[in-house]
Amino acid sequence: MDSRTILGCDVLLNNIPKWLFKARTGILCHQASVTSNLRHVAEELAKARLNIKCIFSPQHGFFSEKQANMIESQDIIHPILNVPVYSLYGPIRTPTEEQLKDIDVLIIDLQDVGTRVYTYTTTMGLSLESAAVLGKKVIVLDRPNPLGTSEVEGNIVSEEHVSFVGRYKVPMRHGLTVGEYAIWVKKEKGLDLDLHVVKMQNWISQFFYDETGLSWVFPSPNMPTIDTAIVYPGMVLLEGTNISEGRGTTLPFLLFGAPFIDPFNMKDFMNLAHEKYGVTLRPLFFEPMFDKWAENICGGFQIHVIDRKKFKPYSFGLFVISNLLKTYPESFSWKNPPYEYEYEQQPIDILIGNRKIREMLERGNLSLEEIEGSWQEELHNYLEKREDCRLY
Repeated sequence: MDSRTILGCDVLLNNIPKWLFKARTGILCHQASVTSNLRHVAEELAKARLNIKCIFSPQHGFFSEKQANMIESQDIIHPILNVPVYSLYGPIRTPTEEQLKDIDVLIIDLQDVGTRVYTYTTTMGLSLESAAVLGKKVIVLDRPNPLGTSEVEGNIVSEEHVSFVGRYKVPMRHGLTVGEYAIWVKKEKGLDLDLHVVKMQNWISQFFYDETGLSWVFPSPNMPTIDTAIVYPGMVLLEGTNISEGRGTTLPFLLFGAPFIDPFNMKDFMNLAHEKYGVTLRPLFFEPMFDKWAENICGGFQIHVIDRKKFKPYSFGLFVISNLLKTYPESFSWKNPPYEYEYEQQPIDILIGNRKIREMLERGNLSLEEIEGSWQEELHNYLEKREDCRLY
């Protein structure tokens, strides 16, 4: 018996409802939207004789070829299906009435990575909002949260820091599958929306992606492996600093550093990371080929997660920033805007989702435990509300 997780797209393809053959269909997807045998869902639905009128693509482009932070993709024609692929990461980030007028149902199949700032869930949410206004039916084909959904971590986005990397009131490690996230958006925004989620089979909330039996397909250029996804909820915070998060290397988010860092002079930092988070930080030097510190040698570390159950990625990201702030106060700095279509607020503030947490880190007089304690009540409230959205 096959114990692999059966994806929502496979469930649908095995039993397509008769009414769907009569509907005009659009699909929000990307190159990681594949079946368990690695065939693209749009092509498979077309082979099944669905009437596909258009495709929508999120950040990084339909083929996940674009780099991050306002590197926009253009509309294209699908090379096989010969239908328009509308970019939702450019001047237009919400499906328009003109784009949706020729469809009856929008199918959404996106591989998320379980982290609030990963913008695919924002694009999905904006699509849900638009579909609700225009009376379009939505089907979400569910996929695994690569981190599982049993653990949740982080503060809730404050009202003043709502952005493209934090449109909905969820913590950084949100503990939702993409289907559950769609249900959350419908409830949070009070949408009058005909939404149906096609659930996975043989998936449990404790699974990391490499426990599903499925092949990992990178959903964006700098998310090449499940190991990357595991550290991402914390290491993405470095995008708001002058510390390289490893972009421009073959190990994005698993490497971090800067030219002013001496990794061999940070033994206490390395030991505490191992003791508290179950990671080994291996000191090294690396040279990014693009992005921050391009073609400069950076001192830093490679992250090896030894104990996944002990590892708390968001807390670890704050731990890294806190220590670098204290160790290199004259060299460490925050990145200036623009960042993900926000032109005034500091990138770190919209990444964290709360300016006060950045200010606490800067003051340096509070422990990480005290900082994390500041959001436990709102996180508890989120966990209670999340229960109504859970499918597994």
